[in-house]
Amino acid sequence: MAENKSVIPVVGIIMGSQSDLKIMSAAAKVLENFQVPFELTIVSAHRTPHRMLEYAEGAAKKGIKVIIAGAGGAAHLPGMVASLTTLPVIGVPVKSSNSIDGWDSVLSILQMPGGVPVATVALDGAQNAGILAVQILASHDDALAKKMQVFKEELKSKVLESVENIAKEGYQKFV
Repeated sequence: MAENKSVIPVVGIIMGSQSDLKIMSAAAKVLENFQVPFELTIVSAHRTPHRMLEYAEGAAKKGIKVIIAGAGGAAHLPGMVASLTTLPVIGVPVKSSNSIDGWDSVLSILQMPGGVPVATVALDGAQNAGILAVQILASHDDALAKKMQVFKEELKSKVLESVENIAKEGYQKFV
């Protein structure tokens, strides 16, 4: 979906460095599964601040509706991007090599000042960021909302299947 240049991306996935790609690819996979067009690129708040500025200010004009921004360490990317756009920004704190167990990233994204919200998912939670982006888009897209309903029903079925399996075979088989 990301490779098709004829389709306008509606989600932007950005990250501070290529080392974040291992985590952030989970958001891309979710969007691919829901057939939501997206773009994915590297935008460093600290090493390429002008690129970050251009990306954040130009995203809506390109047709982007939601931005997923992942960053580790000081993790300024999601908040800085949120300060520069009116689009919803979903922050993914990444536990990186220079991180303090990821808590610096979590708090940097979570503790935004009033007026600059960033929806923050769990540490390394890019999959949930992708799902949240789909849910945001689905609030105005009936076809996507139906796909999300099917996804939620599948989650429910998996849990109920586990309930049956444990009841039938005993918990010991599953530990």
